Amino acid sequence: MQVTETLNEGLKRGYTITVTAAELAAKVDEKLVEAQPGIEMKGFRKGKVPMALLKKQFGPRLLGEAMQDAVDGAMNQHFEDSGDRPALQPEVKLTNEDWKEGDDVIVALNYEALPKIEAPDFSSITLEKLVVKADDAAVQDALENLAKNAQNFEDKDGAAEDGDQVTMDFLGKIDGEPFEGGAAEDFPLVLGSGQFIPGFEEQLVGVSSGDEKTVTVSFPEEYGAENLAGKQATFDCTIKAVKAPAPTSIDDDLAKQFGAESLEALKTQIVERLEAEYAQASRAVLKRGLLDALDTQVDFDLPPTLVEAESKQIAHQLWHDAQEGVDQHDHNHDEIATTEESDKLAVRRVKLGLLLAEIGSKAEVTVTDQEMTQAVLAQARQYPGQERQFFEFVQKNQQMQQQLRAPIFEDKVVDHILAQVSLTEKEIGKDDLQKAIEALEDEA
Repeated sequence: MQVTETLNEGLKRGYTITVTAAELAAKVDEKLVEAQPGIEMKGFRKGKVPMALLKKQFGPRLLGEAMQDAVDGAMNQHFEDSGDRPALQPEVKLTNEDWKEGDDVIVALNYEALPKIEAPDFSSITLEKLVVKADDAAVQDALENLAKNAQNFEDKDGAAEDGDQVTMDFLGKIDGEPFEGGAAEDFPLVLGSGQFIPGFEEQLVGVSSGDEKTVTVSFPEEYGAENLAGKQATFDCTIKAVKAPAPTSIDDDLAKQFGAESLEALKTQIVERLEAEYAQASRAVLKRGLLDALDTQVDFDLPPTLVEAESKQIAHQLWHDAQEGVDQHDHNHDEIATTEESDKLAVRRVKLGLLLAEIGSKAEVTVTDQEMTQAVLAQARQYPGQERQFFEFVQKNQQMQQQLRAPIFEDKVVDHILAQVSLTEKEIGKDDLQKAIEALEDEA
């Protein structure tokens, strides 16, 4: 077996692998000897079938396996000897397409190698961690929002206005016939909330307790229930009560509505939640600062195919982001051309992706089964009622597993690096943190 270099240009590599006919024949014989003890054939005892007969019957089939084994073995030996790691699946092609038994096998092997990467001295990197404390004003804002969400209503005299709550019985009909799901009793509806289909709530403005009102509306064409979509319906409403919004006191009773024992306990929960949100935002700023520092401190050749593929993906996403009314999952359109912007972003992403992967590999960073399970659970919550199906989908889909694993791995590598950099803390207000986050979004 012979391996001859045909291309060595940047990260591009090309080789010719020659497997001689004699080597192939030897591999076939090796496979036959290995299988002979278990083979039975009419006229011969088990394991006693002559080798010549075995070669005649099984040789042609085993020849293909021998070719594949020989080429795979030569490739693996080449990567072990050279230390090369292909950036993508190598291209392997039989060059003597008119090959016949008895000929040597000549295969062309082409790939782009991953570059040799040297990580910088992390201790030379200086970063600033932003720290935000939850002040009294932020806590008060949160309490007022909770009080608003816990809106109370009190009986009122007079007609219902926008923002009032109307309690009613109603019966919906289409062409004079009641339809399934179109009736309810003692239903509380806040006028102006948009809870019902367009045009319904507006017609109840002005009703009073004891009134009967027939509301006529048309279901939207895109309504979820096909039997109702686009159809006109009437709702016979009996108004039982009209209530006006009542101020909600910020006190222990409010706290208990949200599962806290007291107002002070609720305030403590709010402080913890706010500071957790601030910490998450601060980490995003810190991570960007780290990636920027790494981007400027390292330089190595990038596999052109990886950069091109990443640029195409970025250009495709940027195109979708710029379109209004186009489904993000609808890819039935012409190929999107790459741009200077997508090329620039691709270079950065590929460089940092390869660097973090190398750092993580050397540091033996791994994603645990527990971390993967938590990631799947978090993703599954986006599909209420279909969690089990989502779990099964992830179990069978290697690509989806990698999509979930990659950000966990990246964050763990970032933590590994942050533990070694020079880090100082700076306390700022939430407004300044918000500006820092907006700056990240502008640069993305």
